[in-house]
Amino acid sequence: MHHSQILHQLKQCIKLQFPIQGKKLHAHVIKSGLDLHGPFYPNTLINMYAKCGHLQDAVQLFDEMPERDLASWASILTAYNQANLPKHTLLLFSKMFSLHGFQPDHFILASLVKACASLAALRSGLQLHTQFIVSSFSDDDVVKSSLVDFYAKCGLPDKASSVFESIVSKNVVSWTSLIYGYAKMGRKSKVVELLHDMPCKNMHSWTAVISGFVQGGHCVDSFRLFNELRRDGVAIEEPFVLSSLIVGSASLAMLELGKQFHLLVIGLGYESSVYVSNALIDMYAKCSDISSAEKTFGSIKTRDIVSWTSIIVGMAQHGQAKEALSLYDEMTSAGLKPNEVTFTGLIYACSHVGLVEKGRNLFKSMVTDYGLKPSLQHYTCLADLYSRSGHLEEAENILKSMPFKPDEAAWASLLSSCSQGGKEKTGVRIANHLLQLGPQEPSTCILMSNIYARAAMWENVPKVRKLLANMETKKNPGYSCVDLGKENEIFYAGETTHPMKDEIFRLLKELDREMQKRGYVPNVSLVLHDMEQQEKERQLFWHSERVAVAYGLLKSAPGTCIRIIKNLRVCGDCHTVLKLICSIVSREIVVRDATRFHHFKDGACSCGDFW
Repeated sequence: MHHSQILHQLKQCIKLQFPIQGKKLHAHVIKSGLDLHGPFYPNTLINMYAKCGHLQDAVQLFDEMPERDLASWASILTAYNQANLPKHTLLLFSKMFSLHGFQPDHFILASLVKACASLAALRSGLQLHTQFIVSSFSDDDVVKSSLVDFYAKCGLPDKASSVFESIVSKNVVSWTSLIYGYAKMGRKSKVVELLHDMPCKNMHSWTAVISGFVQGGHCVDSFRLFNELRRDGVAIEEPFVLSSLIVGSASLAMLELGKQFHLLVIGLGYESSVYVSNALIDMYAKCSDISSAEKTFGSIKTRDIVSWTSIIVGMAQHGQAKEALSLYDEMTSAGLKPNEVTFTGLIYACSHVGLVEKGRNLFKSMVTDYGLKPSLQHYTCLADLYSRSGHLEEAENILKSMPFKPDEAAWASLLSSCSQGGKEKTGVRIANHLLQLGPQEPSTCILMSNIYARAAMWENVPKVRKLLANMETKKNPGYSCVDLGKENEIFYAGETTHPMKDEIFRLLKELDREMQKRGYVPNVSLVLHDMEQQEKERQLFWHSERVAVAYGLLKSAPGTCIRIIKNLRVCGDCHTVLKLICSIVSREIVVRDATRFHHFKDGACSCGDFW
């Protein structure tokens, strides 16, 4: 076979994504003794392996090359980008630059800028932009298009716009990147203006705009834009836009809206799309409907690592640790390798039911069996596992020895365990450490104040109170949102101005009387120690989750589940109260708080009082 035919067939393998045929051609080149030492064949082969998703083959071939030209480097940098390993792209470039002194051409600059866009690496991208401006390729539209995407993903749409204006041939990719950048920043009027001017809109453009709104936290705008598209009769030609909208429903915990998108997925015939199904699992889990998450997972024919991880993390957050661990065993038996997120969910699951040995072994397995590098989140999950189970010294040792600086939340979690476990000496030591760090959260200050009060260290209490007084003006107030399907109602802590306040107050008083008959005594230990007892109890009485539950009982259909989303952690007293209320009214109450889900049913909670 002539070398021009081989090159033509290799290009066909790239175009049609045929790696096996490409490998056969590679073998033929070797057997025929054709020139693999010059860069021409290897560059084409690297490109073929990269485009077909065979990164290791591409890397091996590159490493074996005795001579490399700029095209060789461009091919391997593209291979790393293609494999979604942008950090490797930038690391390899620094090696290329320091060892070989190669100056990047426009192909390499485009690959490097693309890697910076994926990582939102602003500093590196700015340096590359400067390098591009002074290079002989400064008019290249492909690099400019990559820069537009880079600035858009870094949250600098005006900078993206100035590069965009300099592009001679403005294609759909650069238009889409620019509009995505403005959508992510929530600049709706600019998005509308650009969409109006864009001459070449397609479904990919609409998808980018909607996902930009969702990723920037402007979910309501994404829903409105989608409704406009539907009204204008725009055909949904691919399912990715639906997965973005499902993610938006999850982030707002809007179960009914998520269900509507699920129906649309089925109606349009996209239920076989694995990434749509994965988004649905995550949405149902975040919207506190874990049984629907399970059903969706069960219906997926070909599950990937995201499918397994989504259901495992969902189960863990809903207190179903045994089920999460059982699913992990099934997943590994099916030959799938867990990733970092899988282990976060598993250690979290162990933490919330006190499976110390299992959690410890999983942490070890993550490193020794799968070669994964634990993150700050993994270490803090492990420390949390130890502290919740009363192993406070081990928890403290992890926070002190891990290769990350522990954040306030990690120390506060340990402090909370000291407070509940009566470990005053350890508690005082941690409170002193937090006092030096300068706590930022009011809840941390209340924990510290009570630790010092119990240890009779009265000289430190005013210092903490002063810190708390400075925070009062800045802190986000506690709130709870009750989801009633077609409407949501938000209640803030201590709020007494709601139009239905009298009915809510009467119901809460009635429930309070019934709870006291069942032995309820308000637990005021996490309210500031120097308040009067009556004031402490009044503060607890108006916690937002109780008001939200009362409103839900008054407004929802009898027997239905009441779903609450709370921005802070449920306090111990409210947790007791909600267990009693669900028993008194014979209703299930589900609360998604800042750390997990609580399913209150028949007088018990799914967390087993471990949160």
